[in-house]
Amino acid sequence: MKSLDVKRKQANTPPVAEDHVDRFLKRLADQPGTEAIDLEVEGIVDRVGGINRRIKRAMETTLAEHGLTRQDWEVLCALKLRRESNRSSPGSLASELELSTGAMTSRIDRLEHEGYVRRMPDPEDRRSIVVELTPEGHAAWDRTVGIQARREAFFASALSKAEQEQLNGLLRKLLLALEEAVPLHRDCA
Repeated sequence: MKSLDVKRKQANTPPVAEDHVDRFLKRLADQPGTEAIDLEVEGIVDRVGGINRRIKRAMETTLAEHGLTRQDWEVLCALKLRRESNRSSPGSLASELELSTGAMTSRIDRLEHEGYVRRMPDPEDRRSIVVELTPEGHAAWDRTVGIQARREAFFASALSKAEQEQLNGLLRKLLLALEEAVPLHRDCA
């Protein structure tokens, strides 16, 4: 006769090694005055934060290897994902990236100096300009996104495809709730 006892089934699964968050939570649980802290929630937040720091560090390494900053990449990404020939007005870019127009001008200046973007007259309003990715900008984005994709695949390789799908579903559910409560407007992670 098979048992449906969840506790018994869990006891038969191999133990998972403790991570640094487990050790922190044990110390936290022993502290007086921390009874109001939900350790499961704290574990989720700390693990997501730890994973995020490692992914960001990998991204910064990828970009540095190609002479780019995170800020450069955000502009390249915003232009690359545009459907209108990979171009945009500086004002639209600034709005999308939640930057002041002065900060956007500085980023465009740097990227133009490096040959990744160019300013052109707006074909629809000759009083305005648009910023467009150059072939070098396309190539820089393609190189960095390809390398970073391989690094991110390495991070996810600890999970099976089924586990990746399950985790994605749970994270999507959490993110949808957060986006509704605290919206951010970024298409590039």
